[in-house]
This record gives sequence, C-alpha cells and structure tokens, in this order.
Amino acid sequence: MALPDYIEDLEKWQSEFSHSYPVTVRFSETDAFGHLNNTVSFVYFEQGRINFFKDIGFGEEWFAKGGEGIPVTADLHCDYKRQVFFDENLEVHVKVAGIGNSSIDLHYLITNEAGKVCMTGRGRMVQVSRTSGKPLSWSKAALEKLEASQAIAG
Repeated sequence: MALPDYIEDLEKWQSEFSHSYPVTVRFSETDAFGHLNNTVSFVYFEQGRINFFKDIGFGEEWFAKGGEGIPVTADLHCDYKRQVFFDENLEVHVKVAGIGNSSIDLHYLITNEAGKVCMTGRGRMVQVSRTSGKPLSWSKAALEKLEASQAIAG
C-alpha cells in the first residue's frame, strides 16, 4: 500500500493512536454500488474529532454556550485504502500530530473489524474567537491537554 506523505512508517504511525471510537456503516451512507459513499469518511472524521475533543476536556469550552473559542476546520484530507460496505463495524482513531499557536494538526485512521486500514486522513483545526472570528491562541490549560494527549499516544 502506498503511503501518503504524512505517514513515514505505517506501523509506528498506527501505534501512536490512543483514542478511538466505534461506528457502524448505515445503509443510507452507502451508494448505488453498495459501498460507503466517499463523502461519509469526513463525517466519521468529524465524529471522531468531536469525541476526541470531549475526551481530552475541550467539550466544556468549545461545545457549551459562553466559551470564547470555537474549532474551525482549516483543511481536511482523506486517503482511501480499502472499500467499506453497509453494516461493517469500523473504528475511527484520532491523534494530535502537531500543535501550533492557535491550531492543531490531527491525523485519522479508520480500520475494520479485522484491523485492516480502510482510510487514513489528516487535517488542521484552528481555534477562533466567537466574537472576532480571528485565530485565538491556546490557553495554558488547553496546551497542557493537547500535549497530554500526545504523551499518551507517544
């Protein structure tokens, strides 16, 4: 399998994920050929990303009323490795690959029940101010949460 440029060593890269979330392919997510529609991977990435943020403690700040910062997707990319079909049980893995001043690079891995790689992905999220819409630097507490999630995986 050809590796995308954000993965140097597949086994090492896979071993660095410590957060994963189950998803089952719904019939409505398949196309006329019976396999997962190519747009749905981004929905799965979103599900994993939101669960990840909640797990590391960002839920209260980002998903509650009154918080100053909100996450915005700056870019998102998916590499399709294996076809996926209706009713398959998948695991969506998410990890922090890099931390910027107000942004984070996230990597995604979707595997099937046999542990085979179905999709990989990467994307950048930027924290922006609800009021100004401009990038908002991470607080010390947020940086600690992000760094702790990397330490768990590393």
